[in-house]
Amino acid sequence: MTRTAQEVLADAVRELAPGEGAGRTVPLIAAGEAPREVITAFALEQHHVIAADRRSFVHLAGRAADEPAAARFFESLALGEDLALSLLGPLALACGLDEEAVRAHEPRPGCQAYPSYVAWLALNADPVDAVVALTANFAAWGGYCAAVGAALREHYGFDNPACGFFDFFAGPAPEAEERSVEAVEAGLASGRLSEPLAHRYGRLLQAYESMFWDGIAVR
Repeated sequence: MTRTAQEVLADAVRELAPGEGAGRTVPLIAAGEAPREVITAFALEQHHVIAADRRSFVHLAGRAADEPAAARFFESLALGEDLALSLLGPLALACGLDEEAVRAHEPRPGCQAYPSYVAWLALNADPVDAVVALTANFAAWGGYCAAVGAALREHYGFDNPACGFFDFFAGPAPEAEERSVEAVEAGLASGRLSEPLAHRYGRLLQAYESMFWDGIAVR
């Protein structure tokens, strides 16, 4: 039986979803039990993550020149990183950070494992396999952002502009979903999609995602 792109993506999201108790940091933030320094570390580390991921998505779009649907997916991700960076500013200000503090921050290895692996995918993975892996990861990331955004308002006194970064990623993204489906449809039609490799990449992305959240809690 021929599988549809929607089925391929739904299976990846389900099978690669973080297990129960996959990380400690997000539940602590959600309960208001994490120190504010954790939020500050998040803002500092994300400046590095966003810059690196944007370059990786641009590179993936270029490598997907013969896969236009995948190229459009990565181009939209790169544009999304531009918006995310602008939304990170109010969060940094709410954490008491100025531009000098952001520039002076030395990134933590565990927090930067995720963008390092995205860069590896940009160099080595077939773009359509990366589409599946990233789509599964974004589903988990969106859930984390929704929980953190709600907690920052309820427990930490952050206002709406300061939570805009989390709201952006927590909200529905119908255009991104449509483009991921188009990319996977094209990959299925061409025979270029490898679900085993896509799931391997997705599994590692989820592991590095957990390392990011654990890393911001390290003092």
